[in-house]
Amino acid sequence: MLAVKEELTVALLNALQTARSNGEIDFAEIPKFAVERPPHHSFGDYATNLAMMLGKQIKRNAIEVANIIVKHLKFDTGLVERVEVAGSGFINFYLRSGWLWDVVRQVVNEDERYGHCNIGMGEKVQVEFVSANPTGPLHLGHGRGGVLGDSISRLLEAVGFKVEREFYINDATMSAQMRKFGQSLEARYRELLGLPAQLPEDGYKGEYVIEMAKELLKECGDKYLHILEKDRIAKFIALSKEKMLKRQKDVLERFGIRMDNWVSEQWLYDEGRVKDAIDRLISSGYTYEHEGATWLRSTAFGDDKDRVLVRADGMPTYLAADVAYHIYKYERGFKKLINIWGPDHHGYVMRLKAALQALNYDVSKLHIIVYQIVRLFKDGELVPMGKREGEMITLEEVIKWVGVDATRFFLLMRSPDSPVDFDLTLAAKQSQENPVYYVQYAHARACSIFRQASIERHPALTIPKEQVDLSLLTHPSEQLLMREIADLPDVVMEAATHFEPHRLTSYAYQLATAFHSFYTSCRVLCDDEKLSSARLMLTNAARIAIRNVLSLMGISAPTQM
Repeated sequence: MLAVKEELTVALLNALQTARSNGEIDFAEIPKFAVERPPHHSFGDYATNLAMMLGKQIKRNAIEVANIIVKHLKFDTGLVERVEVAGSGFINFYLRSGWLWDVVRQVVNEDERYGHCNIGMGEKVQVEFVSANPTGPLHLGHGRGGVLGDSISRLLEAVGFKVEREFYINDATMSAQMRKFGQSLEARYRELLGLPAQLPEDGYKGEYVIEMAKELLKECGDKYLHILEKDRIAKFIALSKEKMLKRQKDVLERFGIRMDNWVSEQWLYDEGRVKDAIDRLISSGYTYEHEGATWLRSTAFGDDKDRVLVRADGMPTYLAADVAYHIYKYERGFKKLINIWGPDHHGYVMRLKAALQALNYDVSKLHIIVYQIVRLFKDGELVPMGKREGEMITLEEVIKWVGVDATRFFLLMRSPDSPVDFDLTLAAKQSQENPVYYVQYAHARACSIFRQASIERHPALTIPKEQVDLSLLTHPSEQLLMREIADLPDVVMEAATHFEPHRLTSYAYQLATAFHSFYTSCRVLCDDEKLSSARLMLTNAARIAIRNVLSLMGISAPTQM
């Protein structure tokens, strides 16, 4: 069974193509249009502004365009009872009576699969996310990238793709950041041994570096003082990376995120992949030498300026390693490549795509989502989050304060291109003011109804589900709840295809609101056995829908609260 909005959209597009083939409408491209539930049922169950948008584009009367479209609409499933054109050019769809009852039965029958589909057909997709530098603990910005990537992965799996989650480790030993991190650890290690030590300029001052040094001293004593200086620096770089990466992996695991692959930048160098990428770019003809450096002519592909590929001292730039990494991605045969990047990566999108185009890779496969910053508020004040200065609240700390579920929900509440203001006070509240608590409480309430029915041995439980009369669900709150439940497949489809998991939080809240209204307005376990059995089935459908949308966000669905 197709999602309702999907079925209507497919029918509209087919009707448009038929009208164009018949010479009734001429257009260069189909405009963006919406299929939505109208504000009032008198305007139908669903409505579209397609005729208005197309009429404006081709300079024809919207009602005239709407009538042409309606004339060619075909529905094979019997879902649509009638279609009307409104005065403004809206096309209103009235679905057959009883379609909502079919939705309730579908939900109960499909259970965990409700809202899922198979448009992906098992195609391989890669989602690369978090990819934090191994120079400090994960902060809330990393957490946002983590929950975005994980929820997008869950959505893509729900619509039938085979997803690989990947973390790219920025650990090139020659990089300035890794060297300073290793030197910072060595300085703290020496301090603990009572020896003279000085942090490198712009080194890492956080308490976490001291904690790592204490662990190292406990494990190994002073053994690292007795090796040559040049070897000692390399050793501390390796030790700092190893310890921080382990900490990052542990936090991600507690946050409900698992990675299928961990790819090291240093491995790309060791395997000769960075050199090979540079050689291929030089052979492409899109590089040139200037002041001793090798430049990529990225302006040939729309970048605002050319980019250095190899510095004058012979050191490859970050771009060179990134190109090598993406070549490795393409080699693995993914249908789509999705990168979740932090706000400091805006300028890298065009230069990376330019390099890949120079090598004739299909960049339409590459989708880069750059999310905005997370501002953390505690007691009404903005909390600074500077890693090198040591002024930060880590993701690990936030999880301890408010829990995994609240952290994930709050970080998903806004579109990736909007900043998130994370209110620790609100996230910690165990009340319906807290949106994630509000949604989870709806699920717990639904579960409590079934527990109570079991305790009472309510006779409605004995009615087989095939014999439940859902036509008894006529109360406005019952109708609204069924409509909200019916929206889940469309929400999942749209969130997956647009890589917009924030749609899930909005939908979950609306669904929970509809359930709370139903719970308040309609007594489920009443004296009328037939009505109770219908309401129990609706309650079960709501429970399933709430649980499924929470699962797509990696959030638990508690049975009692």
